[in-house]
Amino acid sequence: MTGTADSVGGGERIARRMARAGVASRRMAEAMIAEGRVAVNGRVIASPALNVTDQDKITVDGRPLAAAEPARLWRYYKPLGLVTSERDEKGRETVFAHLPEDMPRVVSVGRLDLNSEGLLLLTNDGALKRRLELPTTGWLRKYRVRAHGAADDAALEPLRRGVVVDGERFQPMTVTLDRTQGANLWLTVSLREGRNREVRRALDAVGLTVNRLIRVSYGPFQLGDLEPGAVEEVRPKVLREQLGVGTGPAAKASRAPAPRRKPAGAGSEPRSGGKAAGVGPAGKDAGAGPAGKDAGARLAGKAAGAGARAKSRSKAAAAGAGLRRGGTAGDEASPTYSQRLQLGPGPARGARPRRSGKPLTPTPRRPK
Repeated sequence: MTGTADSVGGGERIARRMARAGVASRRMAEAMIAEGRVAVNGRVIASPALNVTDQDKITVDGRPLAAAEPARLWRYYKPLGLVTSERDEKGRETVFAHLPEDMPRVVSVGRLDLNSEGLLLLTNDGALKRRLELPTTGWLRKYRVRAHGAADDAALEPLRRGVVVDGERFQPMTVTLDRTQGANLWLTVSLREGRNREVRRALDAVGLTVNRLIRVSYGPFQLGDLEPGAVEEVRPKVLREQLGVGTGPAAKASRAPAPRRKPAGAGSEPRSGGKAAGVGPAGKDAGAGPAGKDAGARLAGKAAGAGARAKSRSKAAAAGAGLRRGGTAGDEASPTYSQRLQLGPGPARGARPRRSGKPLTPTPRRPK
């Protein structure tokens, strides 16, 4: 055991160590310590103001504490109607009650309110959570917003300069008016801070009422083609490249990330996003860059015969002609998130991008 500093001689607070082992949150761990349920090196402790190292033997309710897990991160499509909280005093359903049973204990990076949907990052590491939430990280959060009301580009200018709402000043936002749909507007809003209901309150200040809000990216991590309720782990390699975490011995011993889990009642299996699904560059405007190789550009397994089926395949291939290898999510031929919302799914799963002006021809069936 070491002193009382938050990290002395390589040690860490006992409550944090318990949280990293998946026992409970730090707050719950502190309550367990106060109840006399935790012992260090055979001595029951009464205060969480204690640092421990790997050499200390910790028991909880008489059972040895499990080894701490390496930091892990998941992308989750939060559906409407779920609260981003472990418990809700009003008895509403929470995000964590809808996660797969085989997931470890996780916490959310930031929040999405009850009536918002889209990308929510989950992690098993409290230190990583706090790091990603800090304003100094400067990561861009991008939202697709549908709002009721009338406004032109000039009416949105106050948001770009920064507005004051109820005495609270919001930092300048990047706001793009995408299109008008009846009495509603579709906007793309990007900001670098995460205050409570910030987008809704800011738009309300310029006379717009938000009736749908979808977070499509958080820093370099993107919603991609996740379905509502689906969760997918970020690969350890991506964590190392984007965050510089997961490089220790414990991380090397961790298992490979689990495949994407479909939400209950989902249809066909979602398409894979390639080597780094849902991850873009971590540069100045992280979250607005490439989304990896197009998930639909893959080699067809078994080709159909000639006739009508071959003609259908050729049309699908022609539809993907604009998607070149390494293309970005902003290419003209690649539909934006808002277009996908309106147009539905993209080219057929078997469609292969054209690399020349020659049309694709079906591979003849091999004789048995």
